[in-house]
Amino acid sequence: MGQPLPTALDKGNLMDAPSDAFLWVKAFHIIAVVCWFAALFYLPRLFVYHAMSEDVVSHQRFEIMERKLYRGIMWPSMIATLITAHFLVDWGDATRHYHEATWFYLKVGLVGLLVIYHFVCGHYRKKLIGNAHYKSHKFWRYFNEMPTLILFAVVILVVVKPTF
Repeated sequence: MGQPLPTALDKGNLMDAPSDAFLWVKAFHIIAVVCWFAALFYLPRLFVYHAMSEDVVSHQRFEIMERKLYRGIMWPSMIATLITAHFLVDWGDATRHYHEATWFYLKVGLVGLLVIYHFVCGHYRKKLIGNAHYKSHKFWRYFNEMPTLILFAVVILVVVKPTF
């Protein structure tokens, strides 16, 4: 086979080359974020359908789906996202100086809003049990857009890293 491509380590630039462990944690972080956002997008969509349903069997089905999504996917992926983020910041700050950048604090604030949104989803999930018409399907449609707006802002902050 051919020779491997040169890396920053081969060029003697140790500070710019992330370790294998850092890259693995970064990969798991991206996977966790994708799973968390999938659940953040889908649970409020289930609320829409739940609010529009009329029969008891549908209400029970949505309650089960919402519970399994919240407990089985949203919680674990949020925890994995936050833990891996902590390690990425802790390891990466030495060379990337995140704590000196305004975009970093804006991103952390937006992630904090997502955590609050996550808990609000859990609160609403419980309110919908036995009370499918707690809020209208229109309310849930608007509620469903909040993580999308935060996602756009976070991706722009992380990729562009604007200076203020």
